[in-house]
Amino acid sequence: ANIRALVIYLRSVQGIPLARLRDVLFDLFGLSISEGALVNILSAGVAPFKAAVSLIKAHLLTGTAIASDETGVRVGRANWWLWVFHHGDSAVFVADAHRSKAVVEAFLGDHRPDFWTSDRFGAQAGWARRNHQVCLAHLIRDVQYAIEAGDAVLGPSLKGLLKRACAIGRRRAELKDSTLKTYEADLERRLDRIMARDPTSPAGIKLKRIIKKTRANFFVFVQNRSLEATNNGAERALRPCAVYRKITNGFRQEWGAHLYADIRSVIETARRRCVRAIDAIRLTLKSQPIDAPA
Repeated sequence: ANIRALVIYLRSVQGIPLARLRDVLFDLFGLSISEGALVNILSAGVAPFKAAVSLIKAHLLTGTAIASDETGVRVGRANWWLWVFHHGDSAVFVADAHRSKAVVEAFLGDHRPDFWTSDRFGAQAGWARRNHQVCLAHLIRDVQYAIEAGDAVLGPSLKGLLKRACAIGRRRAELKDSTLKTYEADLERRLDRIMARDPTSPAGIKLKRIIKKTRANFFVFVQNRSLEATNNGAERALRPCAVYRKITNGFRQEWGAHLYADIRSVIETARRRCVRAIDAIRLTLKSQPIDAPA
């Protein structure tokens, strides 16, 4: 079991190619394991990791909020997508050939959380029962693009307002509920004043149109302490996947992509629960749950 866990760790966490992994195991441990045998070790992990992910997903769907994001991945000769759905101490990755609402619908089933956090990509919108928080970090970048494209009417003030909102979010732990309510009202008033202006540049006109469409989703997080102002948590969860993609150039077969998504689900959830990746892999291979240390 320890060798199986080590193979999965070195391949899926460190991104070591199979040929090099074979050499590493021989040089460090004197183990002579063919590439075919290494593939068999990985494929034997499909069932236990799928079972572990079903538990993580069930826990995630009991919550009131979900955040999501996606990144590209190569599978065979096709471009696929690696999605992450997460909140709190749980994260589930899904490998799929599509970047559409169908992926989210298949993941959620009949469940709909009260709140959703994501960027403004259409497939990730419309899933919350109560409200949707758009990622202010993405929005700030879009505002900066508008400024660089010539907007001096809305952009500078809006950028400052959004940064102010993010700063309030970082201070929420030390602020009373009544103070947060006051801050949210103030943010809305400031946004009203900004929106009363009439931009003249194409970039400014486009920016105003974006704000009108999504402003109701700017400050949902202020009084809801379980939400974040940005979707940076999803981006952090996907970052190792981007590194893995650069190292390995993707997956030869679909089962490898699905297994990697399940392994990342276990490892990212373990990280959030203060469990080491190698320990999480061992627990999964033993069909034991990943619980935070007491």
